[in-house]
Amino acid sequence: MQKESRKVREFRRREQEILTAALRLFLEQGEDSVTVEMIADEVGIGKGTIYKHFKSKAEIYLRLMLDYERELSELLHSENIEKDRAALSREYFACRMSDPERYRLFDRLEEKVVKGNQMPELVEQLHGIRASNFNHLTGVIQQRIDEGKLEDVPAYFHYCAAWALVHGAMSMYHSPFWQEVIEDKEGYMQFLTDIGVRMGNRARRRRDADPA
Repeated sequence: MQKESRKVREFRRREQEILTAALRLFLEQGEDSVTVEMIADEVGIGKGTIYKHFKSKAEIYLRLMLDYERELSELLHSENIEKDRAALSREYFACRMSDPERYRLFDRLEEKVVKGNQMPELVEQLHGIRASNFNHLTGVIQQRIDEGKLEDVPAYFHYCAAWALVHGAMSMYHSPFWQEVIEDKEGYMQFLTDIGVRMGNRARRRRDADPA
């Protein structure tokens, strides 16, 4: 039994090495330029070993995206969020905007696998995690609406506005034109995070509407 346990741990360790190497190569060279052979060389294993873990590059894409969505899920269900619901917005934006290159890569990969109808069972799993995150987030948002902390609109308005801010920020971050305009990218992303945290705040809206 102990031998089998070590074997399983080794299998998982190697699998994680493959995913880490693949992500690094996709970010550095673009996913279309990276082959399975290149990933194998990066890890120091044979190409055949890759296929013991993953059926195709599309499966590697989806495993990376699944891990990304699970990161957010773990954050949303963390003790810090349970104790301080007001911290939810900042943690959400910090998670989504902390790594623009990875965000852009996964957005591009999802479009590819969905359009190509690749690994539909994993796409369904990805969307299932995302739906669970959405339901959890909108539940917390609704509580804050009921407490009078956020503007009284459907909870998904707040969630979708946050997503739109993140998605727009990522597009600007990678735009050739805005690359030249936004000299302080780190400062800009922090500025947008601060805006996102305040967005939809009911008390702030009341102050803006009635400055007197």
